[in-house]
Amino acid sequence: MKIKVNHKFHEFPEGSTPKEVAEKLHLTAPEQAITISINGKLRDFNALLSNGDELIFWNFDDPQGKEVFWHTSAHVLAQAILRLWPSAQPTIGPPIEQGFYYDFGNLNISDQDFEKIEREVEAILSENHKTERVEFANKEEARATFEKNPYKCELIEGFTDFPISAYRQGEFFDLCRGPHMAALSKIKAFKVLKTSGAYWRGDSKRQMLTRVYAISFPDRKRLKEYTELLEEAKKRDHKILGPALDLFSFKEEAPGMPFIHPRGLIIWNRLLEFLRECLKEGGYLEIKTPLMMSKELWERSGHWSHYRENMYTSQIEEREFAIKPMNCPGCMLYYRTAIHSYRELPLRIAEIGHVHRFEASGALNGLFRVRSFHQDDAHLFMRPDQIRDEINQILQLADKIYMTFGLPYRLELSTRPEKSKTIGSDEEWDNATRGLQGALDDWGHTYRINEGDGAFYGPKIDIHIRDALGRYWQCGTVQLDMSLPEKFELEFVASDAKHERPVMLHRAIFGSIERFFGILVEHFSGKFPFWLSPYQVRIATVADRHAPYAQELKRKIDRLGIVCDVDASNESVSKKVRNAQLLKTNYLLTVGDQEVENKTIALRTRDNVHEKIDISHFLDIVVKERDVRALMSPFSTTEGK
Repeated sequence: MKIKVNHKFHEFPEGSTPKEVAEKLHLTAPEQAITISINGKLRDFNALLSNGDELIFWNFDDPQGKEVFWHTSAHVLAQAILRLWPSAQPTIGPPIEQGFYYDFGNLNISDQDFEKIEREVEAILSENHKTERVEFANKEEARATFEKNPYKCELIEGFTDFPISAYRQGEFFDLCRGPHMAALSKIKAFKVLKTSGAYWRGDSKRQMLTRVYAISFPDRKRLKEYTELLEEAKKRDHKILGPALDLFSFKEEAPGMPFIHPRGLIIWNRLLEFLRECLKEGGYLEIKTPLMMSKELWERSGHWSHYRENMYTSQIEEREFAIKPMNCPGCMLYYRTAIHSYRELPLRIAEIGHVHRFEASGALNGLFRVRSFHQDDAHLFMRPDQIRDEINQILQLADKIYMTFGLPYRLELSTRPEKSKTIGSDEEWDNATRGLQGALDDWGHTYRINEGDGAFYGPKIDIHIRDALGRYWQCGTVQLDMSLPEKFELEFVASDAKHERPVMLHRAIFGSIERFFGILVEHFSGKFPFWLSPYQVRIATVADRHAPYAQELKRKIDRLGIVCDVDASNESVSKKVRNAQLLKTNYLLTVGDQEVENKTIALRTRDNVHEKIDISHFLDIVVKERDVRALMSPFSTTEGK
């Protein structure tokens, strides 16, 4: 029979399995063939193949591969813990962005137990168990199997997808949708990272569980690189650097809602100035919609039924209102304020909207996971024939913005989920997907296809930026929405005077501006490029008599819109230098007798380049550095290394 494998046809005997195909194609290295999809759906390696099936093998470097590798590893972690603490009650163990965790009831452990757990994991891996999928006939059979674990029974009760399945590896048997790796032998390196408390199902009124985080790899070299990255990441942690640089803080009076300090607001405003400059060049109109709107609006948009538990609500004059968790419905109302002609399209509407979403306290994480944040949303309304050009323009905008910060990126196209779980006709989905994929092909940047991972209302493109530590962050997104224009009955007058439904794209570049801010703190390790820096220039005096000249210089620098302060304290010059370095100041200008007499400055850069220089010449250079938004100082070739 013919099987299409990774986009090429091969001949295989009837009744072949993906495991046999992988072996015949020599995809046996630890990082290869972690999982497979058959006709777009992830499956196990013992599935029987049929003539004409399309088979894609996903390696560890693919998101699908990592997800299955780490989920299988989570079962190994749970198996090890149950061998050591048999009375522990396993709950759930999902893969996350970096590694995985498993939550347990009736378990108390500490950092001192990590080595013991890792030794047990090594023993399990050496046994090289095969994984076996088991399907239950019904909920009753599944409940009977896990009757001693109330957490599993609660999960089973809520299942609506069938069949219900579980996976066995050795003596360990766990409720799981799957798929899993065929065997545990591909796991070559394993490390327990930390433990914390977590509420069952994220509900603070439910039981407190013990969460154990870990990570695994198909080779030890990757684990070594990861642990080195963790050490560097600790030095760059925005939750430490942000307060140290006086950029932002969090208060118990407003959990998960950041306070941006004056120095942080300098960065914030620079980001928005840059964004608005790009929006103006791109032909966007900017609006501002209310922070709170009525329950009826959120019912119409669908958020009330699908997102109610994450929304902040209030009763006013016997009407129920909600603080907006996203900007989209407000923009729909704006569109409806006028009759639109096909001549206006594409219509690009941007909003830097302040939104609020309830997140469990245990999920909050500095600026990365907050309850109050701003989104750089835009909604683009167009005719179907304009989709491709509009997406190309969005990709150009994203490229310009990310490259300004030195953030390379990767693109992923997510296609239609199961037809029963989506809205829109086959023709609409085909046109939408062709538009997105055609734009990506035009753009010429490599991209991945995530089969079946689109939203229920349309396909999407996700943009993942890579920071200085090689970590990926999903920030930008382009989503084609066939739902909201229908729900809000949006129309435009076509060239034949008929009323037609516009196609709508959601798009964001920064995503959450607070989160992007945190990413930048860690990406630059607090050493922001000059145009973005909250500590651009500091003038340090050698003695009190040099203070008048320092203030004269400050006034001159202030007039150029450059952030400048004077350190005229009684500290030694070396201490002043150290203080400026701790604040990651771009340029320290020291003034003493010679500088006052010659009307010059002694310049010191972040990487300790020293130079006597005329102040006017220095200012000409840094003004140009700021205006072109340079990433590197013109006085240095090693900054940031």
